Amino acid sequence: MSRSQSAVIVSLIVAATSLAGARQPSTAVRADPPPPPAPVAKIAGARVAAFSTIMGNALDSTDGQLANVVVRLRDARFGRIVDTQYTDKSGIFTFKGVDPGSYIVEILANDDTILAASQLLNVNAGETASTVVKLPFKVPPFAGMAASTPSAYALVLEAVATGITALVPTAPISPNQ
Repeated sequence: MSRSQSAVIVSLIVAATSLAGARQPSTAVRADPPPPPAPVAKIAGARVAAFSTIMGNALDSTDGQLANVVVRLRDARFGRIVDTQYTDKSGIFTFKGVDPGSYIVEILANDDTILAASQLLNVNAGETASTVVKLPFKVPPFAGMAASTPSAYALVLEAVATGITALVPTAPISPNQ
């Protein structure tokens, strides 16, 4: 073999080797790659997929402890009731395992009417929120209406609260007239 023939053979071998290393189209059916995982919501400074806790104290109008009263946790976004429980002997309650969100704590009467509600509580994952739910101070309507200036003021306030827009006296309201 001459040098030129051996050079041609070496060139052919190199070319064949490089072609053999190239990817050949496959006739096998490939499965589509799995879809990427769903994005995970990231909350700054919070543990992902952790629950929250809402705790607080139920008080009467004079800051006394409300022992063994029903309190319930309401989701403020959707209005649904999340949990209901009794306060302990000190008026303390704790709702554990709460999803992140906005909530309101309500104190209930025996007939399930709402007596008082907390402020809006916003909790993120892994956080603990604290609140005080206090019964309002109740003044009987028309209490102390003995023809005094404060009682006239109270009468106007009561009228405004019930939707009356004007008061017209039908009899003298002053004891001097």
